[in-house]
Amino acid sequence: MRAAQVSKLEGPESIEIVEIPEPAGFPDGVVIDVHAAGVAFPDVLMTRGLYQMKPELPFVVGGEVAGVVREAPAGAHVAPGDRVIALTMLGNAIAEVAVAPAQMVFKLPDNISLEAGAGIVFNDLTVHFCLRTRGRLAKGESVLVHGAAGGIGTSTLRMAKAFGASRVIAVVSTEEKAAIAEAAGATDVVLTDGWLAKVKELTGGRGVDIVLDPVGGDRFTDSIRSLAPAGRLLVVGFTGGEIPTVKVNRLLLNNVEVTGAAWGEWVMRNPGYLQEQWAEVEPLLASGEIVPPTPVIYPLEQTAAAVASLDNRTALGKVVVTLR
Repeated sequence: MRAAQVSKLEGPESIEIVEIPEPAGFPDGVVIDVHAAGVAFPDVLMTRGLYQMKPELPFVVGGEVAGVVREAPAGAHVAPGDRVIALTMLGNAIAEVAVAPAQMVFKLPDNISLEAGAGIVFNDLTVHFCLRTRGRLAKGESVLVHGAAGGIGTSTLRMAKAFGASRVIAVVSTEEKAAIAEAAGATDVVLTDGWLAKVKELTGGRGVDIVLDPVGGDRFTDSIRSLAPAGRLLVVGFTGGEIPTVKVNRLLLNNVEVTGAAWGEWVMRNPGYLQEQWAEVEPLLASGEIVPPTPVIYPLEQTAAAVASLDNRTALGKVVVTLR
């Protein structure tokens, strides 16, 4: 089979398209003919050996797929011929065939294409975890998201209202990205230059209830300043490259929180949590209350460019690689 493989840790440019044997199955594994695979920021870090989990070289990049079941264990909730999305977690996704544990495989609603489906699991379930489990989003609260034109950002814009948010503010760096954020469902869009003052103006000086931040970097302190009393700042990642620090007196003065939101770690420590998430998210996708992503699609041969687009922050929305 064809696959996107990393054999040396030199960044996205080192990804090569190679012919390798199909993966071996395992007792509870579902064999999937992959039509599309999602790309996420951990893939960038893994190509440099900078992610906390380091697969042995060489490895196939990617952690989420959409495709059609070829084989499934007896008694599984999916069967050959089913359209599914799945997590392979770290690696083994951008290939013509993948194997995923049955508990990480989900039937894809009929109204969602396989290409769009490849952009759902990693980002949408991360956002669900952030807003529902860690952020405790209540009906009528406001949400601000940084990096709003990226994968996590557009997922937040697509999903927050379905979870009860009354206002969703997008922070972006360019007018082109502002258009992406508006299309994804932002109530308001502000540019990064002077964003804090604009958000204060939009909210009548009160601030926002939740900030979801996958970027980090030098805007972190202003994110704390942007919170309303009892607001929550959710730390999702550091695509900006710099890991910020916080002076805890800022938390005390306004009764606000800075909360870590590492979805992958939570999933590994809480068996059954993925199924709980999908039980809530799937009906909203199937009904159209949450619209599916509109992915940026690359062919398999351009996987290196697809991953690099997250590295250089030119990606506009969720990035997906197609294989069939």
